[in-house]
Amino acid sequence: MKIYTKTGDKGETGLYSGRRIPKHHPRVEAYGTVDELNAFTGLLKDHLTDRAVVEELVEQQHHLFALGAALADDRPGGLAYELPASAATRLEGAMDRMNESLPAMTHFVLPGGSPAISYAHVCRTVCRRAERRVVELSEGTQVPTTVVVYLNRLSDYFFVLSRHLAAAAGVREIKWIS
Repeated sequence: MKIYTKTGDKGETGLYSGRRIPKHHPRVEAYGTVDELNAFTGLLKDHLTDRAVVEELVEQQHHLFALGAALADDRPGGLAYELPASAATRLEGAMDRMNESLPAMTHFVLPGGSPAISYAHVCRTVCRRAERRVVELSEGTQVPTTVVVYLNRLSDYFFVLSRHLAAAAGVREIKWIS
C-alpha cells in the first residue's frame, strides 16, 4: 500500500463521511493540533525514565489518537470515539499525587531547566492550542463537553508534570518576577 494518495494535492482532505473540506477548516485545525500534541507527548515520553509517568503518557497518547479520529468524523449522530468519562478525573488524580510532594506555588514559573521539563511545557502550550481549536470547532459543530474538559485537564497535567520533573531532577524552578 502506498502512503501517498495524491487526493490532498489540491488543498483538501477527506473526513469519515467521505466529504472533502479545505485543509485549513476548523475541524482539520482541531484534529491536526491534537495530532501535533500526540507527537510532542511522545517526544516528552522518550526523555523520561519514570515508568509510572511513561505509562500515564502512553494512556494520554491513546486518548489523543482516538480523539483526533473522532474529530475527523463528521457523520451525523456522533463521533467515532467517545472519551471515557474517567479521563479527566484520572488526570486530576495523577496531578494530586504529584502535587503532594511539590512546594506551594508562589510565582509563575518560566519554562526550562532540562529538555524533559521544557518538553512538558511545549506539551502544555500545544494542548492549550488544541483546546482553543476544539472550542472554535464547537461553535459550529457539536463536540462533547468532555473533550474540552479533558484537554483543559491535560494541559494542567503537563504543567504539574513539569514541576514534578523539576523536583525529581533537583532542578530549581525559574520564577517569573515582573
